[in-house]
Amino acid sequence: MRVLFVTPECFPLVKTGGLADVSAALPAALTRIGVDVRLLLPGYPAVLDGLSNAHEVGDLITDLPGTERARLLLGHMPDGTLAYALDAPALYARPGNPYLGPDGKDWPDNAQRFAALSWAAAGFAAHESYDPWWRPDVIHGHDWQTGLMPAYLRVRPDRFGGPFRPGTVMTIHNIAYQGQFSPHLLGEVQLPASCYAMDGVEYYGGLGYLKAGCWYADRLTTVSHTYAHEIQTDEQGMGLQGLLSYRTHDLSGIVNGVDYGIWDPAADPHIVARYSPENPSGKAACKTDLQAAFGLEPRPDRPLAGIISRLTWHKGLDMVLENAAAWVAAGGQLAVLGTGEPWMEGGFRHLADWYPGSVGVRIGYDEALSHRIQAGSDLLLVPSRSEPCGLTQMYAMKYGTLPLVRRTGGLADTVIDATPAALNDGVATGFAFMNATGQELGFALRRAMSIYRKPELWNAMRTRAMGRDFGWERPAREYLELYEGIQ
Repeated sequence: MRVLFVTPECFPLVKTGGLADVSAALPAALTRIGVDVRLLLPGYPAVLDGLSNAHEVGDLITDLPGTERARLLLGHMPDGTLAYALDAPALYARPGNPYLGPDGKDWPDNAQRFAALSWAAAGFAAHESYDPWWRPDVIHGHDWQTGLMPAYLRVRPDRFGGPFRPGTVMTIHNIAYQGQFSPHLLGEVQLPASCYAMDGVEYYGGLGYLKAGCWYADRLTTVSHTYAHEIQTDEQGMGLQGLLSYRTHDLSGIVNGVDYGIWDPAADPHIVARYSPENPSGKAACKTDLQAAFGLEPRPDRPLAGIISRLTWHKGLDMVLENAAAWVAAGGQLAVLGTGEPWMEGGFRHLADWYPGSVGVRIGYDEALSHRIQAGSDLLLVPSRSEPCGLTQMYAMKYGTLPLVRRTGGLADTVIDATPAALNDGVATGFAFMNATGQELGFALRRAMSIYRKPELWNAMRTRAMGRDFGWERPAREYLELYEGIQ
């Protein structure tokens, strides 16, 4: 089985969010079970610099949307995975964020930039493939940036209609980001006018890239079972709920995995002491280290709640601001790492000023510090209003840090709430609340505080959480079964 994995970002070369982690870990897991996986990435400077032994394959691509010509390079990712880079300097030779210009706004030619990526992916199915030595059985696109790939394969048989047509899969990592553009670009991205219809790429009077992928792909996936249901509802479907309900039998929810080669307290180079479920004593040293890093009182008896997140309303962190004073008054501490909406950044800064020794805040992102927060915290707060999958709560459990989450998306699928029944049955791994209100988060925090004051019960939950297996082997096998079902 040969699979082309088409993605706009991949760790460690380019990362803006969890998609980059998935794009690195899932291909590696598929390779371990015998799948021949190759990546296709835009030729950003970081990608061209990061691929080793890169060399040109095939002929120059001269019919690419948005540019006159491009090269297709093949090299190795840092983990050894083979990856193609679409080397089109006019589209990708730009510093910084892959989607945003220096003014913080979308690049004005994003429609062309990612149409080109989809066009190049479809080119692997053409009669004269861009790489004549390798053809995929399945092309797997990720998020709106690859949404035109299945459309090209369906509506451009003149260009991509050779004797071989691969199966197509589209994964929705976050339905809130859809790639919506003006319909006047239809010709520029080389789509025929006939596909500009409700049963095609038209989306509320515009050109919808994610809509195109959801309509034309053979199979659709998203990143948790609960999220697969939620995006078929008016509340979270973001305008695509009707289409996704229509295609419900083609839509699967597969929970993302965790790369334990990176996230494992027994081997993490970023933390001050290593530890494991069998020998958890190092976690206390990690807590002391984290308290020092955030200027908190070095008190082992005070429950320390960590936050690693974008600081936005969508992430539910306004509810944390609402409850912070009560948490501190009850004896809790808070360590916050993130960046986001200015009003929320200011709110957390004010908390740190008001409660020195109890609240510490770092505005920005720091990969090493995020590992220290996972290791040193007692609780990880993830009160998101919606969360397709979430990875931080799974990292937290591996580190013996109990997640406190809102019951939505992948958070609902991965955290077992410490209800009386779950505690009695010995299955609880964290805390969850249903409705996105400060009152319900406050009640969940009080439950967590109550159990923290019972060390035997807390330690049993911590050991159980550390033993949960969220590795990539299970999701990789689910994806392989999905691929095989298309053939």
